[in-house]
Amino acid sequence: MANDVLKPTPTLLIKLGSLIVHYEEWTSQHGHELDKAAIDGLMGNEDVKEWLDGMNKMAFLPSKRNQ
Repeated sequence: MANDVLKPTPTLLIKLGSLIVHYEEWTSQHGHELDKAAIDGLMGNEDVKEWLDGMNKMAFLPSKRNQ
């Protein structure tokens, strides 16, 4: 993803949106292990990792308490 992190591609937006939906499902009363597997897969995606790294470098995301 050699693009500006503030101008994500439609594909990246779909991945980030899917991440949010799977997180909401996973943390719901009826969460399923397949949602956790989807979250793990999306978090390992190179586009998502590159975007997160770029956003962190620009200090736009909260710092993790436990790294």
